[in-house]
Amino acid sequence: MTSTIPGGEPLGPPPPEPLRDPLPDPSPGGPGSGPSDAELRWQQGWRRRMLSMGMLVYPVITAAGLGQYSTGHRALAGYLIVAAFCCCYLLEAVSVTERPWFHVGVLGVMTGLFVAELPFAREFAFFLCAVIVSLAALFYQRYAVPVVAAGTLVPLVVPLCVPSWHSGPATFEAVAVLFTALTVHAFAQTAATNLALVEARAEVARLASEAERNRIARDLHDLLGHSLTVITVKSALARRLATAGSPRALEEITEVEELTRQALADVRAAVTGYREVNLAGELARGREMLRAAGIVADLPTATDMVDAAHRELFGWVVREGLTNVVRHAHASRCTITLSARHVEIRDDGVGPDPAPASLAGPSGRAPGVGGNGLTGLRERVAAAGGSVEAGPADPRGWRLRVSLAGMGMTSA
Repeated sequence: MTSTIPGGEPLGPPPPEPLRDPLPDPSPGGPGSGPSDAELRWQQGWRRRMLSMGMLVYPVITAAGLGQYSTGHRALAGYLIVAAFCCCYLLEAVSVTERPWFHVGVLGVMTGLFVAELPFAREFAFFLCAVIVSLAALFYQRYAVPVVAAGTLVPLVVPLCVPSWHSGPATFEAVAVLFTALTVHAFAQTAATNLALVEARAEVARLASEAERNRIARDLHDLLGHSLTVITVKSALARRLATAGSPRALEEITEVEELTRQALADVRAAVTGYREVNLAGELARGREMLRAAGIVADLPTATDMVDAAHRELFGWVVREGLTNVVRHAHASRCTITLSARHVEIRDDGVGPDPAPASLAGPSGRAPGVGGNGLTGLRERVAAAGGSVEAGPADPRGWRLRVSLAGMGMTSA
């Protein structure tokens, strides 16, 4: 609903539609957070199944070569051993348990079946060894090198130790063992890297979203704190003028209306990330706010001496400092001094805190000074590589000084 003032004129435009979060939701399954847990499980499971099916080629090769050396009952026994090996392999492939004894047990049975297959399939049985070595290197990566080395030597040594085979080293099978183990290891490393990248992307999105929310909270505090302070001061002035019958009361109420419209626009801009603060504009608004509060304003009329890159930051400093002067200082005079790399706000009031404090660089909050406003200001200044001093002034009053490091000067 649009608020109105007497006469039916709208106080401001209708409230904006709910704004979309400018950054992705980092929660699991949220938009922009990467694949959900269910998607990751599906992808990993799909790839595991494909790899598992591919590895079954080796038992098939063993079964195909079995007939060259065994017939009748011997061939049947060899086929049964290969079938049992495939069952053990599939049991291992689809298992979700992380218990070491389970993997050791299954690999032990598969190794026994491989040894039992040697008399029936001879060198073709070493393709079963390729499967065993690949799984062992995958599950026990700490011992991958000796496991793969031993598995590669087996096809080269065993045929030489069995004279009845009348064959030399199974070189082709040894190469198959080596390259299969290396391929499985590379696949596992790639899968682990991809998973780490997905998790890192989700973490980056979460941190970016948190930083954006902190920025919005800081900007809203600064904007609303300043705007509401000005509106309160000018409304009180308008009330006093209206009580005295001064025609200036209408002028002040009109300015309050404009301030309200500007505050609404500033809030929208802050939430959408397009809020810009201008030093010259903040000085002009600050001069009017101090006048309405009955405080003598000794403010500079030009900002040319400030580097263009620092005018927005100094605008935030002026906004926060003058807001605190009007709210807390009970001062009669406020002075602002500017230079290329520093801005200082000084008043002759009582100040918000009797204890001095300062903060240099990006090192956290100084104890005992300021609330959310000064905390947010320190964050802005620290990001620019500057320092903040806030404390009692001599002989009385309060001083807020922001300095940026540069040639020929040091940070306060």
